[in-house]
Amino acid sequence: MENNPLLRDAIHRVPPSQRPDDNSVDVLEGAIHRAPTSEEPDDASIDVGAMLQEFQVMEVIEKLDQELVGLKSVKTRIREIAALLLVDRMRSGVGLTTRPPTLHMSFTGPPGTGKTTVAMRMATILHRLGYVRKGHLVAVTRDDLVGQYIGHTAPKTKEVLKRAMGGVLFIDEAYYLYRQENERDYGQEAIEILLQVMENQREDLVVILAGYKDRMETFFQSNPGFGSRIAHHLDFPDYSLDELLAIAQLMLGEYMYRLSPEALQAFRAYLKKRMHMPRFANARSVRNAIDRARLRQANRLFDKGGRISKLDLMTIEAEDILASRVFSEEMPEDDHQRDASPISPL
Repeated sequence: MENNPLLRDAIHRVPPSQRPDDNSVDVLEGAIHRAPTSEEPDDASIDVGAMLQEFQVMEVIEKLDQELVGLKSVKTRIREIAALLLVDRMRSGVGLTTRPPTLHMSFTGPPGTGKTTVAMRMATILHRLGYVRKGHLVAVTRDDLVGQYIGHTAPKTKEVLKRAMGGVLFIDEAYYLYRQENERDYGQEAIEILLQVMENQREDLVVILAGYKDRMETFFQSNPGFGSRIAHHLDFPDYSLDELLAIAQLMLGEYMYRLSPEALQAFRAYLKKRMHMPRFANARSVRNAIDRARLRQANRLFDKGGRISKLDLMTIEAEDILASRVFSEEMPEDDHQRDASPISPL
């Protein structure tokens, strides 16, 4: 008690029924003695390059730049967040007080614009800089959190949170958690649990809410508790035609395919039509179109028979694109085989 008489005197002014026990006082006193102080001289310095090398943050940012076409504003914001976290590390290194920043985020935009990929890379950055323990991503939707009957929602939500602790929880189409028109909906229970964890365990979990921009804005208006806990809002716009073509080339290169010059023009024409049809999903629709072109190419080579060269095996021809129903009907081909999962890596 003699170690910190001011602390002890303050505690004894508290009514006996509200006083902490001796062990709690010892812990508090020890924490005060361990509190960071700026003992480093003002001219102390840290090598930024060495810090970047140690935490390998730029490697993640450069990989994100290679993986995703466009999205300049999103990549700039990710770089800014990484810079903030790195500078906080540097401040701590020279004895300056640091306060863990709020890192919960909102990703808004249409499907297939890179939200899940960016969330994965963000988890890696947070892990490398020591802001989350594991750096994994748990991606879920309403069905993973909300139960169908009384007493079912809390265990489901808590189980998801348990899996996500130490990493990033990505909730796609988060606005479906709240259904104002249904008074008996159990989504509100999941929301209350999420809000509590986002506040009380924000140093061990980062939550990213994702969905269409207009719906997310309505969701935040109806649930101000979420809006007040979200520090970073990132908007993912639709890709342009040229960006979609660049995405297609990246995907084809990954699969070791190529478009012939005629096929490239046919695919451009395909995208021009498909972009204005219902349920267009940016990179996801590009991926689906490439998969069907590969199917037609394989069928064409199978029917051809005989000897087939390596170049033939790699090349998508114009006829593999032009056979699409998009050119003959005002209906997108992937209407009948839409991606069953709302979460896409692109």
